[in-house]
Amino acid sequence: MLADTYGRVATDLRVSLTDRCNLRCTYCMPEQGLQWLAKPDLLTDEEIVRLVRIAVERLGITEVRFTGGEPLLRPGLTAILTEAAALTPRPRLSLTTNGIGLARTASALREAGLDRVNVSLDTLRPEVFKTLTRRDRHHDVLAGLRAAHEAGLTPVKVNAVLMPGLNDDEAPELLDWALAHAYELRFIEQMPLDAQHGWQRSGMITAEDILVSLRRRFTLTPEGERERGSAPAERWLVDGGPGRVGVIASVTRPFCAACDRTRLTADGQIRTCLFATEETDLRAALRGGAGDAELAALWSKAMWGKKAGSGLDDPSFLQPERPMSAIGG
Repeated sequence: MLADTYGRVATDLRVSLTDRCNLRCTYCMPEQGLQWLAKPDLLTDEEIVRLVRIAVERLGITEVRFTGGEPLLRPGLTAILTEAAALTPRPRLSLTTNGIGLARTASALREAGLDRVNVSLDTLRPEVFKTLTRRDRHHDVLAGLRAAHEAGLTPVKVNAVLMPGLNDDEAPELLDWALAHAYELRFIEQMPLDAQHGWQRSGMITAEDILVSLRRRFTLTPEGERERGSAPAERWLVDGGPGRVGVIASVTRPFCAACDRTRLTADGQIRTCLFATEETDLRAALRGGAGDAELAALWSKAMWGKKAGSGLDDPSFLQPERPMSAIGG
């Protein structure tokens, strides 16, 4: 069991498969990209499968989310999914992707054992997408979303970040579109995880800003804490339901007290929080010949030291050196 000193138990594992990405989103990385991890530093497919197996069989993990970077760039993704789906007890398997490669892979991912996907899409306007991501791939994301829905990777969740002066007026249109396509839309506050360290609290679009915008067109009824559980998104029924919209307010409404996540980076580091400044190296122990019990003990020890909160509201908060693409979303 992955318990901490505040009574929380981690049952949700986020696994970053690569730090590479085929977009250059302005809130994530510079236009020229980053210095990617060297291949020898990355966990192999076999190492990832082993650590996921230990997490599920020994540490009580019930859900595994594969992330990046862009996880569809990982050549061994379907093989990893197949192995993870064969574990007992079988964990729920999901994937967070930018959707660009989803049109050609959705069916294969479903057959390999993937249950559902989260797709990042911040705008319905191709020209704004190109500005935000520095790539002209908007049509590919829309095609990927359709393919995911047709393949049964449902509920298909769409993650959107609103940026001042670019897409901050699009919240109602995005929700209208998502409801029409049976996607579940979730707005995410921009977080201080960009490689450029250019994030400023004063310039972000807050959860309250988003809700004010949505309420001009829709009636939103809160689902409440019982329905939310440990999920990061606060959710509202839209116009009485059944459609829903979520807001992940990591900055202005932290949900640390209910956090049930543990994170494994692409180079084998355990992180207790997206905003952690410390990591525990499982890769070195794994490659040094550690057995399953020893690796499980290291993981448990790391999570026991998890802090009470992210520290975002502390004046001394320091942004993690590693950006989102290296940590895994």
